[in-house]
Amino acid sequence: MSVDTLLLASAEQLSLQAQLRWKLLGLGALVVLGILLIVQLPRALQWRPRRSIRPSPDVKRERERIARNLHDQVGSQLVNAIALVDERDSEHGTLMQSLELCLLDLRLLVDSMDGEDDSLADRLARLRHRIQPALDRRGIALHWEIAPHDELALPGGKVAREIAAIVQEAVSNVLQHADATALVIRLHSVQTMQGRAWQLQVADNGAGLPSGEPACHSLGRGIDSMRSRAAAVAGWLELLPQEGRGLCVQLTVPAVQ
Repeated sequence: MSVDTLLLASAEQLSLQAQLRWKLLGLGALVVLGILLIVQLPRALQWRPRRSIRPSPDVKRERERIARNLHDQVGSQLVNAIALVDERDSEHGTLMQSLELCLLDLRLLVDSMDGEDDSLADRLARLRHRIQPALDRRGIALHWEIAPHDELALPGGKVAREIAAIVQEAVSNVLQHADATALVIRLHSVQTMQGRAWQLQVADNGAGLPSGEPACHSLGRGIDSMRSRAAAVAGWLELLPQEGRGLCVQLTVPAVQ
């Protein structure tokens, strides 16, 4: 046998060994990957509930603790500060209103943290309870009409949360900017081109929007927040001038999400 034949045979043998080695390495990698998948699968299945949109019991307890601390500590400090303001002094009027609005916002925030799973009816009832004293002190009459004779079920979940937040922001704008004497909060179902929808209206007889001034300037970031919340539930927000005087914030949300 010639030297060339021996070298060729050796080269073929080495090539076969190299191919076998790579096949074994590939097979080993697949085995290791399979073992890792088997080991990690139970852990992944255990973590699946934690990715739920509903908070875990631990998160709920922590949220309730924070809400209690806000109410007991920050809330009490605001109440004490309000008690120190002399209502008879006209120069303190703006300060008193600012402190009252801070306390109102804090209480509404605590309410929202405590009632994450509340229905829209409960959220709006709690909101009315909170805003009524502030309206009374300013001499603003409230007309409340929340789907009294509507057969369509009130929205819940995320839609309920966003609607209640928009009502809160709209009322806050009335208290701060409108100089109104009457406020109407109405929620009822309507028929649109896209089908049945819920329509929310928060209307006042106050100053309205200054002519020639964009709404974002006169209402600050509130209007941007309300529009973002409306878009989050596939709804749309409109600012409608009232006949004669005032402004109506109107939200329309599809009934079927």
